Amino acid sequence: MKDQDYILFEEFLSGNLSKDANNSFENSLKNEDDFKQAFETYKKLSRLLAHKFENEDKQASFQTNLKNISDTYFNKKEPTKKVIRFKPWQYAMAASIAIFIGIYWYSLFSIPTYGDFANFNEISLTVRGGENELLTKAENSFNNKNFTEAETYFTQLLSIESENQEFKLYKAISGIELNKFTEAEVLLKQISKGNSVFKSSANWYLALSKLKQKDYKTCSEILKRIPSDAGDYKNAQKLLKKL
Repeated sequence: MKDQDYILFEEFLSGNLSKDANNSFENSLKNEDDFKQAFETYKKLSRLLAHKFENEDKQASFQTNLKNISDTYFNKKEPTKKVIRFKPWQYAMAASIAIFIGIYWYSLFSIPTYGDFANFNEISLTVRGGENELLTKAENSFNNKNFTEAETYFTQLLSIESENQEFKLYKAISGIELNKFTEAEVLLKQISKGNSVFKSSANWYLALSKLKQKDYKTCSEILKRIPSDAGDYKNAQKLLKKL
């Protein structure tokens, strides 16, 4: 939305538009979803802020701030457009709503997401395991991001080696990708309580599982458990700052 749109919203609500402008406005409400949504948001916020600005003391500093706001946001003259004049509180309210909406959308899109951090390196199982068909299938499925198949193959591998921490980790990651959070987290917690080389990685992916579920508080708590010498420590700190 442009600054002029917020002025137009206020003029419509105040009943100051001409008949043609009013008809054009109502037509936009019917046919433009973005315009309608912005107007509804403005209308709700204006109700909350109107009382505040109508009752502000008319001190010199406040008048100066109002002038600065109006000069910055709304006194933009265009040769072919009518210059609309507001009451002082309307200037401040419209400016405040515009700023509020900007901050809201910035906050919304600045929240970290699972996709921002779920970057997996390719795994290599067959080098260590020899020419094992099941290992090959599990490796290829995981590396090709076919997590449904990968989960199936790692389940089969765990039926043969039930305490293999690496297989548990890759099955858990596949589970997170498939939104099977409960099963995945059971495996990750088992790994994180052990002493294998995958302990810190298990905590990292456990945190990512919580991030994907938008459980930011638990995600932060888990990230703080990752030691500074862990391979995922830098990513953990980066995610913590964003949270």
